[in-house]
Amino acid sequence: MARFDKTRLDRIGAVGRRYVDEGKIPCSVVQVADSRGPVYTDTYGWADVEDQTPITAESIFRIYSMTKPITSIVLMQLYEEGELLLEDPLEKFLPEFANPTVMVGGTDISPVTRPAARSITIKDILTHCSGFTYGFLHQGPLDARYRDQDLGGLSTPDYSLSEGMQRLAEQPLLFEPGTAWNYSMSTDVCGAVIEAITGQTLDQAFTERVFNPLSMLDTGFAVSASETERFASLYAPISPGPMTRIDQAKSSNYLEPPAFLSGGGGLVSTLGDYQKFASMLLAGGAAAGNRVIGRRTLEYMASNHLPGGKLLNELGQSLFSEVTMDGMGFGLGFAVVQDPAANASLCSPGEFNWGGAASTAFWIDPVEEITAVFMTQLLPSSHYPIRRELRSAVYQALL
Repeated sequence: MARFDKTRLDRIGAVGRRYVDEGKIPCSVVQVADSRGPVYTDTYGWADVEDQTPITAESIFRIYSMTKPITSIVLMQLYEEGELLLEDPLEKFLPEFANPTVMVGGTDISPVTRPAARSITIKDILTHCSGFTYGFLHQGPLDARYRDQDLGGLSTPDYSLSEGMQRLAEQPLLFEPGTAWNYSMSTDVCGAVIEAITGQTLDQAFTERVFNPLSMLDTGFAVSASETERFASLYAPISPGPMTRIDQAKSSNYLEPPAFLSGGGGLVSTLGDYQKFASMLLAGGAAAGNRVIGRRTLEYMASNHLPGGKLLNELGQSLFSEVTMDGMGFGLGFAVVQDPAANASLCSPGEFNWGGAASTAFWIDPVEEITAVFMTQLLPSSHYPIRRELRSAVYQALL
C-alpha cells in the first residue's frame, strides 16, 4: 500500500498551477490515487480563459488518445470471449485490408510499392506495429497521402468509420507488418474490428462494456446539451500570445455526435470518470463489483510486446509519441516502462501509461499501487514537459 508524505503532496498541484499562472496552459486538474481511492486532488485555472469560467473537478475534457486504452480493453474483452485471436489476420474482420502493400519509394503522388510479406494481424493493430501512420505527423510522403484523404488528422472527419477504413485500406503501409513501431491510426482500426464483431456501433460497445459497468456517465463521443456548461475550451500555443483558444466550448463540434467514431482519439471525459477507469486497471481489471477485463489478460496487455523485446527508441519509426520513448516498451494498448533509468524517471518497472493530444495523461504503477490522472486542454501535448514534471512531483511525495 502506497504511503505519502502529506507535507509534500501539494508539490504535485504546484506544477500545474505554475504553468497556469505563467499563461502556458488554461487549467490543471490532477488526481493521485492508491488502491483505496484518491489521495490528492488539485484543480486550478480556467475552463475558458476569455470568459473566466473556472475549471472544476467535474469539467469535461477532450481526452484524444487516452481513448486508445479503452478501445484496446474492449477489443481484448472480445479476445477473452473467443471472438478473435491475436494472430488473426485483419482481413478476417475487415476484408478491405486483404493483400496489403508496402511503400518502398516514390512520392506521395506516385508511390512505389510491393506486396507485404504477410497480413496485418490483430496484435499489429494493438501494438502500432501495423505499418499505418497518422496524417498529422508530417514525416514523409505516406502521411501526405493520408492528409490528402483526410485520414489521421486532429479534427474529426465528416465521414463514417466504415468509410474511413475503406480510405485507409487503399493506402500502402509504411513498413512490413510486425517489424517496427509507428504511432498511427491502428487503434481506429481496432474500433472498426469491435464494430464488425459485435454488430454494435463503437459508442454502444463502449457504453455496454466499460462505461456502464464503471459508472463512467460523463464519458462519450460528444457533450450532451445539458452538460455544455461543464465543457472546457481548447487552446494552442499560437502567437501573438503564449496561448490562443482554438475550439470554444460553447460552439465546439463536440456538442454534436460525430460521424466518425474514433477509437484512437474521439472521447471526452472527466477527471472522475477516467479515474474510475484507472482504478479498475490498478485493481487488476475489476471495480465496483464488476470485472471489466481478466487479471491475466490485463497483465499480458501491460507487458512489452515489441518485436524482439526492443524499446520504442530502438524500434520506433515515428518521431512522435505521447510518452518519452527512452526506456519504454509497448504493450497491447499502453506504453510500458522497462527501464526507469533510461527513461530518466522515478517511475517503477512495469508501469503502464499513455496520454492525449491536449496534454492529458495517466499512468498506473502496480509496484507502488498508485495511479495518476492529469487533465488540461493544450494542443499539442509535446509543447511543454509538464507530464514528466508531474511524475517527479508524485514520486517525491512517496514515503
